[in-house]
Amino acid sequence: MRLALVAALALAAPVCAADPDPADKKAASEINLPPFPADKTIRQSAVVAGKPLAYDVTVGSIPVWDAKGKKIGEVVFTAYTVPGRAPGSRPVTFGFNGGPGAASAFLNLGAIGPKRIQFGAQGDAPSDAAVARDNPNSWLDFTDLVFIDPVGTGFSRSLEDDAGTKRDFYTAKADIEYLSRIVFDWLSKNGRLTSPKYLIGESYGGYRVPRLAYFLQSQLGVGLNGITMVSPYLNPQAIDDDENALSPLPYMVALPSMTAAWLERQGKLTGPEALADVEAYDRGEFATDLFRGHSDPASIERLTTKVSALTGLDPLVVRRSEGRVTIGTFLREIHRSESKIGSVYDSNVTAFDPFPGSADNRSGDPILNAIMAPTTSAMVDLVTNQVGWKLQARYNLLSYAVNSDWVRDNSDAPVADLRRAIAADPKMGVIIAHGMDDLSCPYFASRLIIDQMPAFGKNIALKLYAGGHMFYSRSTSGAQFRKDAMAMYVR
Repeated sequence: MRLALVAALALAAPVCAADPDPADKKAASEINLPPFPADKTIRQSAVVAGKPLAYDVTVGSIPVWDAKGKKIGEVVFTAYTVPGRAPGSRPVTFGFNGGPGAASAFLNLGAIGPKRIQFGAQGDAPSDAAVARDNPNSWLDFTDLVFIDPVGTGFSRSLEDDAGTKRDFYTAKADIEYLSRIVFDWLSKNGRLTSPKYLIGESYGGYRVPRLAYFLQSQLGVGLNGITMVSPYLNPQAIDDDENALSPLPYMVALPSMTAAWLERQGKLTGPEALADVEAYDRGEFATDLFRGHSDPASIERLTTKVSALTGLDPLVVRRSEGRVTIGTFLREIHRSESKIGSVYDSNVTAFDPFPGSADNRSGDPILNAIMAPTTSAMVDLVTNQVGWKLQARYNLLSYAVNSDWVRDNSDAPVADLRRAIAADPKMGVIIAHGMDDLSCPYFASRLIIDQMPAFGKNIALKLYAGGHMFYSRSTSGAQFRKDAMAMYVR
């Protein structure tokens, strides 16, 4: 299973990052971890949707206990709540990012929190100011927001040795069980069990959300009013491309997003309707010709002609790959004439290629390279300086150690759990949101999954936006995303 949010382990080359401190791998008893501060709350304000909004921001932690009552971890949260509202009537939404190994700052400071920093656009740089400004597209005016950092991300930490940490936090099953309990414990601690409850997850966080929803429903007695999956990573097999793969799915899933990127560069991406032709070709002649392969030599020529026209790639490149253009090939070749590389999260966001003569990409992802520094600095400033939750520890926006330690046992089944959760509660709203240019988690995989849902799952809304993985960073896409989500909350 590839990393869906961290480009280094998804589709692009590793991002330059500091090596994990060896002390982080020791047992808590050996490194004598100081206790976390008590939860702390301050009052802030922002202009959201054109109106001033006062809110409380709380940073704190929730302990994780094992079956014998021993504290084995501490999960840090950042909560935004609007005072003066009846707690039982005001919705609360829990946010998770992906990885595995990503903190929740991307959704918080990029998408739906009351403050945001600019990232995900052409021209962003690591030295950009880490100053958060009012987010006009925040969801805080219609729902309280609680952002959760799983163990090993942000400031959240395990209190166990390596073996215990892997067992209790870094498996698909353990991940869902302890994070569901964190949601339950926050609701109980804050008297919000009677509030309308929602989940939102981005990338691998979107992979978590349907599983969290079903576990909360079936095991902890917490019903969800709605879930939102942002650029979700629902079916790894569908996008794990392999040039020798028998299945045509990797190529089918990626082609519409490659086409969206090419149309956008030409100023022709007017909306999802502009992709109707490529989707029809994808389901029909494209898939058929992929299956024919060398049994029908003419199929290679048809694929070369059509795929090069749809993607903007040199026909020689497409012919060499026999129409089976991988995401890595597309990103390497589409900007080669400019000596630039495109981001897997939005191929139209580029950076100079430090090794333009190399056959392979030997640089980090352009978007991740640009956003790591300002996002980390802005989040640490919020927690330690503005809120005053003081501690001396490393903040892990993206933890490569967590991702490399993750136990991939194939026990997780997000699509199956989504079916179970909807079957148990047809009233639960479901939004799957994608940027049309995203090649790390292409939208067409979600469309194919929805098309295979039983009749009771036909109320799932697939929403497509201009942009890539972090489509919400574009102001118009963020505004439409807010509008689409609000319709689920106020129905």
